[in-house]
Amino acid sequence: MMQFRGVFGHFSEPSPWTKCDQELTKNIAKFVGAEPVEVALMNGLTVNVHILLSSFYNPTATRHKILLESRAFPSDHYAIESQIKLKGYDPEKSMLFVGPREGEDLIRTEDILRIIDEEGDSIAVVFLSGMQYYTGQLFEMEKITKAAQAKGSLVGWDLAHCYINVPLFLHDWNVDFACWCSYKYGSTGPGGLAGIFVHERYRDDNRDRMVGWWGHRMKTRFLMDNKIEFEEGAAGYRISNTPVMLVMPLIGFIETLDGIELTQLRDKSIRLTGYLELLIDDQLTTLRHFFSPSSSFRASNKISCESITPKDPNQRGCQLSLKFNISIDRIYKELVKRGVAVDKRYPNIIRVAPIPMYNTFVDVRRFIDVSPNRSCQRHRPSINCNIFLAIPQIKITFIQ
Repeated sequence: MMQFRGVFGHFSEPSPWTKCDQELTKNIAKFVGAEPVEVALMNGLTVNVHILLSSFYNPTATRHKILLESRAFPSDHYAIESQIKLKGYDPEKSMLFVGPREGEDLIRTEDILRIIDEEGDSIAVVFLSGMQYYTGQLFEMEKITKAAQAKGSLVGWDLAHCYINVPLFLHDWNVDFACWCSYKYGSTGPGGLAGIFVHERYRDDNRDRMVGWWGHRMKTRFLMDNKIEFEEGAAGYRISNTPVMLVMPLIGFIETLDGIELTQLRDKSIRLTGYLELLIDDQLTTLRHFFSPSSSFRASNKISCESITPKDPNQRGCQLSLKFNISIDRIYKELVKRGVAVDKRYPNIIRVAPIPMYNTFVDVRRFIDVSPNRSCQRHRPSINCNIFLAIPQIKITFIQ
């Protein structure tokens, strides 16, 4: 029992604290299509973005740009901006953006490839999200990685919305580095232990990096002679002791998926989200019933909604981003009143994501058919829903 271990917990079996994270890397590596030596569990996502960029972003006078989305998640944008400044360069000149064309919501792969072709000689790092958080668009990671590396750029991916959501093959795609969080589809909760990927070809390169004692080789770590010997691969990028309590949710998640192939989850996900899309396309008029008969929006018949997420299942995960022409605060409030857990992204997006691990086709149907007169205060969450109601990024969860 953990409470009786005290200091002996560092080395006592089973699962000594000194290697509790590394005992999980084989499982996590399968989730991202990697070799175990290429994966490490550590920190939070944004911290890991900084750690990886501090090592892989080495600008020169002629190659100093980082290519990112024009609407990257704020943490990525801020991390890239600050890393450029820390390396002595000007973000105004070194941040290169790619965005949707005028009047469009999605970023075309051809536009990403065009910028790489035209600007590649000046791009040090391409750092994009594997899936765009606002639109739910899944980027063609293999194709983009190959094109950027052909121009001499390194390629990193933020996989926050990809991890456990879509198939990943980071090793085979030859990705240089990547990172992800576990609190969304990994179900560990906000602040859950994040992960990094560093391709096997860098396992022994000993490049400069942010260094801490947990990146020191285990065999000699506790000699404490202050002569760094890096662990092989991604483990050499760890800095501090693994937070044991944050490992526990990962263990629970892995045990939950025991015997389940990710291909099975993906197959169910495609069907669930396809069913949701079908119902939305067929029954958009039902959205008007979320408003009272006296509502000016109902009376004027001006409510409109469309999904801006790609229709091709190969270009998305389980998320659909629904774009409204009225205040999403009002839409969100009415959905929550009816026992539905979604999330909102300003100015006008409601993100809906049936999670294949625990959502059902009945849940999807109920999302569409939820009664406007239902008094949610009379109901309580079911036992199965409790854990997910506490996680904002876990989307459709229903009060029974």
